[in-house]
Amino acid sequence: QVQLVESGGGLVQAGGSLRLSCAASGRTFFSYGMGWFRQPPGKEREFVGGISWSGDSTYYADSVKGRFTISRDNAKNTYYLQMNSLKPEDTAVYYCAAKAGTWSTTRYEYPYWGQGTQVTVSS
Repeated sequence: QVQLVESGGGLVQAGGSLRLSCAASGRTFFSYGMGWFRQPPGKEREFVGGISWSGDSTYYADSVKGRFTISRDNAKNTYYLQMNSLKPEDTAVYYCAAKAGTWSTTRYEYPYWGQGTQVTVSS
């Protein structure tokens, strides 16, 4: 069992930055692939990006590529989503998720989820 807790959301103006954190506890964190997802108001939950258990492989959705960066610190059992050049369309509830093996773009493959953190980008 893995427990995930996100933090770092909030209100920011367009063009600004935020860093989300996802603290993990429970089973061996370092062997899990991690993903970030988001759910805009009235829309489906969508993949934002993922990182391998070692941290040497990352992948991003086209909508955030070049603006968002995922990293992890296995010693702290924490991984991060650095969001720069934020746009109003980035407004969503952001979720971190974990799965055995490598990351996946498919939300249904993730058995473990955080509670979500709200990110609001004003224009």
